[in-house]
Amino acid sequence: MPKLAVIQEKILSGDRLNRWLAVSRFKGRKIVFTNGCFDVLHRGHITYLAKAASLGNALLIGLNTDASVKRLKGADRPLQDEDTRALVLASLGFVTAVVLFDEDTPYDLIKKIQPDVLVKGGEYKVEEIVGYDVVKGKGGTVLTIDMVEGFSSTGIIRKMKGRS
Repeated sequence: MPKLAVIQEKILSGDRLNRWLAVSRFKGRKIVFTNGCFDVLHRGHITYLAKAASLGNALLIGLNTDASVKRLKGADRPLQDEDTRALVLASLGFVTAVVLFDEDTPYDLIKKIQPDVLVKGGEYKVEEIVGYDVVKGKGGTVLTIDMVEGFSSTGIIRKMKGRS
């Protein structure tokens, strides 16, 4: 299978997501879930996602759709469309799968996935992470990972605009 097709196969929705979840559960995979916009992928994201992937043996990323990003970040975002952002994330070797969601939070997606580990950045309090109740209710783990100081999409975008 061509490399690009292998990457594209990691972007799941609908029945493909359902099949992936069924196979993962059957194989006893420890599913780690995190989510975000990932508009401008940077060192902070890579460090965070690599650490998250180390917490299990399947990293599933919930990716905000373009409409969701606009509602959360403003009319001038995202800079890259959802298909591009999904492809970039799926190309990372430690990312098992990517799934898009259109809501402002991934709560419904987390209920569907029932991950073993739910991870967000260190700026969150564990008890306030969306889906905390779902994951803890099934005996899973909810964790935060410290962010890399000095790296943020918003900061990089500001810096880029200052140079244009």
